[in-house]
Amino acid sequence: MNILKQIPSLLLALVFVVFGANYFFNFLPMPAPTGNVKAFFDLFYPTKYLLVIKTIEVVVGVLLFLKPSRALALLLIAPIVVNILLFELLIAQAPGIGVLLVILNAVAIYQHKDKYIGIIK
Repeated sequence: MNILKQIPSLLLALVFVVFGANYFFNFLPMPAPTGNVKAFFDLFYPTKYLLVIKTIEVVVGVLLFLKPSRALALLLIAPIVVNILLFELLIAQAPGIGVLLVILNAVAIYQHKDKYIGIIK
């Protein structure tokens, strides 16, 4: 049963490490952006904003693999997950992996809810 509890966190870790590393090493072919997505990337690539975000994704993805830091990593990655979903809904206008990431993050946070009680009280 314990391994089932770790699946959402480990899937999140895998997604963020792989896709974050892809930004740096470009090992997965990505389609050329068009329309609003192209305009978004044309704005953010020159500013190095995505460099910062992708670095955070890789670091937090690694933290998600480590059980002692998992609860903290889930909170740190939550705003990025929400932004991925908002990007897909509002800019790309095509929901995709963002929906899955929000669900995985919500489930994993719920599974670690006992560690967040101090924040809420």
